[in-house]
Amino acid sequence: MTAASESKPDAGSLRPLVLASTSPFRRELLGRLGLAFATAAPDIDETRHANEPPQALVQRLAEQKARAVAAKFPDALIIGSDQVACLDGQVLGKPGSRARALEQLRRASGREVVFETGLCLYDAATDRAEVRCESYRVLFRDLAEREIAGYVDREQPFGCAGSFKSEGLGIALFARLDGADPTSLIGLPLIRLTQLLRAAGIDPLTQ
Repeated sequence: MTAASESKPDAGSLRPLVLASTSPFRRELLGRLGLAFATAAPDIDETRHANEPPQALVQRLAEQKARAVAAKFPDALIIGSDQVACLDGQVLGKPGSRARALEQLRRASGREVVFETGLCLYDAATDRAEVRCESYRVLFRDLAEREIAGYVDREQPFGCAGSFKSEGLGIALFARLDGADPTSLIGLPLIRLTQLLRAAGIDPLTQ
């Protein structure tokens, strides 16, 4: 069973496992693996450095998030993740409002947006961090204004990079998806994560 939003991981785990995120989307994704885990909110400055490439940004923030909660879980394997959407090399942040969500989707209409997702598995006991970046490309349909407004009003994706929820109605915005791991688009690349977990001694198929 998956234990989420607890102060400590389940003691029955082979290694304590912690998700350094309070995102319900990442929590649901990690829960698919059937492993017991705790969640913790990382308190970090997510400001992008000057001229920092998107892939470097998400990898840095993923590791910082994992390390930020390590003091509370000194024996745990800690998962950190961060994601940005990029259009023409420019980072699209979380819109935060209806007006900005409309603007982002208008810009994305008929164009390709690249999502960069940073992933870190940090071993707090050994101070070793494995950090990766997964890229996923989304080609948007040519969207009519009424479609954009209708979508934003129905799902209100104000806290989502790119202004959509691919696990919901957002799938109707797309013409094509291209990437190795569809879960990376939601915010936690499970294929890569399971590889890192197996290397650390946790195999979801045998636990």
